[in-house]
Amino acid sequence: MNTGQIISGAGHLGLIGWALFGGLFSSEPLPMETTDVSMISGEEFAALLTVEQSPDAVAIIETPELPQIDEAVPDLSSTADDTPDLSQPDTTQETPPDDAPDVSEITPPDVADVSDEAPQLLPPNEDVAIMVPEISERPRERPANRVAPTPVAPSEPDVRIDDVAQPEVAPDETAETPQDVTEETAQEAANTRIVTEADELDPPSRSLRPKSRPTRRPEPAEEPQETQTTENTDSVNDALQEALATNTSPPSGPPMTRGEKDAMRLAIQQCWNVGALSSEALRTTVVVAVSMTTDAKPVLSSIKQLSASGGTGAATKQAYEAARRAIIICGKTGYDLPRDKYDRWRNIEITF
Repeated sequence: MNTGQIISGAGHLGLIGWALFGGLFSSEPLPMETTDVSMISGEEFAALLTVEQSPDAVAIIETPELPQIDEAVPDLSSTADDTPDLSQPDTTQETPPDDAPDVSEITPPDVADVSDEAPQLLPPNEDVAIMVPEISERPRERPANRVAPTPVAPSEPDVRIDDVAQPEVAPDETAETPQDVTEETAQEAANTRIVTEADELDPPSRSLRPKSRPTRRPEPAEEPQETQTTENTDSVNDALQEALATNTSPPSGPPMTRGEKDAMRLAIQQCWNVGALSSEALRTTVVVAVSMTTDAKPVLSSIKQLSASGGTGAATKQAYEAARRAIIICGKTGYDLPRDKYDRWRNIEITF
């Protein structure tokens, strides 16, 4: 029964003995590198380390030769030079002065006729403020058959109309996988609202000022009846002349400047709303008269239309109502007008 163990033990012992004594763990020695050296003394080693210094370079500069100077002295004579001629030049002959001109034939200028009376100054024209709407150039909305929340610009004529807009995709020959070819499509043109004829027309760029009204002539005084006395006739004539002088007296105070007129025009223009007017009302020009109080506020009962041009009755009424509202709204707190020129702006005519 121990035959296997005996065979195994004998094999292991033989393997161990062969490894120990058979040269399994022995190897050839590695080759050694050798170098030939020679022994030198310390003085020789120090001489090898000493750097041989090069001799200093000496610059050779050639000194140029000095030029030879001729020391010959010029021959100077000892005789004095000739004395220059200092005689005075000949005196010029003086010309006699011209005779005095004859002024007996010259007539004196006429004496200007100066009058002590002051010239009569014509009264200045009544101040008129012109209101012109400021209209900026803007693109017109194009009419469209479809109304959408977002406006869509019209497409090119050769583009197919579809519900969804998509770009054109061309086939790519270099692509590995084939791509679907799609045709360019665009949505139908649309707008956010319906564009009417009134929207397409622009308001007028300028308004024409109507012609000024003719000056009212004073009515002739009625001839006194034969039964009245001379004293009553004189009193009536005096009263009539006083009334005419009061009505035709020009406004007192300095005239309004251009800046003051423009300030009032701009103030009224801020309240002038023409967005709700029709195209015909925008082409209508109206002249509105208004009386002002001393605190530069308009008198509502005095606002009236003087004339109108360029529109029918309904358009004229719309333009007048817009002008009346602008005067009233901006005049609630009073306009910025000079108080010392109240006689100038007490009655104003404004052209809208």
